[in-house]
Amino acid sequence: MNSSHEIDYKIMGHDVQLVEVELDPGETVIAEAGAMLYMEDGIDYTTRMGDGSNPSAGLFDKLLSAGSRLIAGESLFLTHFTNQGWGKKHVAFSAPYPGTIIPVNLRDFGGTIIVQRDAFLCAAFGTKLSIIFNKRLSAGFFGGEGFILQQLQGDGKVFVHAGGTVIERQLNNQILRVDTGCIVGFETSVDFDIQQAGGLRSMVFGGEGMYLATLRGTGKVWLQSMPIRKLIAQLSGMGPNSRKESRGLLNNFLEG
Repeated sequence: MNSSHEIDYKIMGHDVQLVEVELDPGETVIAEAGAMLYMEDGIDYTTRMGDGSNPSAGLFDKLLSAGSRLIAGESLFLTHFTNQGWGKKHVAFSAPYPGTIIPVNLRDFGGTIIVQRDAFLCAAFGTKLSIIFNKRLSAGFFGGEGFILQQLQGDGKVFVHAGGTVIERQLNNQILRVDTGCIVGFETSVDFDIQQAGGLRSMVFGGEGMYLATLRGTGKVWLQSMPIRKLIAQLSGMGPNSRKESRGLLNNFLEG
């Protein structure tokens, strides 16, 4: 017997996608605050402190869960959308920046996957969201992404957002080293760690960051080609091209 609600869906768009969820009467989908794009008449929504997967949870447990989300930089609340009308109703959620929405049936992955802290978009009611911390404390100070992760548990559908193009890799007792910001998620059978990227010269002048993520084992891995960190850097004029232009202007000035 499923504990998560059974929901149907349709993903629309290309560069900036949205997912439209179809709810039968009484069905609920949970989402990050502010992710809703539109909803049909008959759908009611409430903002709650928690995902609702454990109705018997006390106030302390709810505060603890909400506090961990706050530490991770996520919204303190989740929004619950329920079809209170007659017949099928639709509610849609949009991605926060250009990229791809990945539908994942947790039942196909043993009931649990791990994702980056900002990757979760929405999920069937009954899905449990929790925050986990990487065992390498140094990653929190220097590694950036990858120190704080989200664990998604259940037996229904979840929708994860990735920046740019999604790359799916199936590891078979292999090792894959990845930019920490380019990881979207992975199965629990894959060991995840943050490690120093080479020597001091490579760390300072290599342009690849001080730390890399190491994925080891057997299981599915989802990667993204354009994490939000890189997108912001390019749009803000802080990217490598802007530095090249600055060096070019400085050389022209000196030669003139």
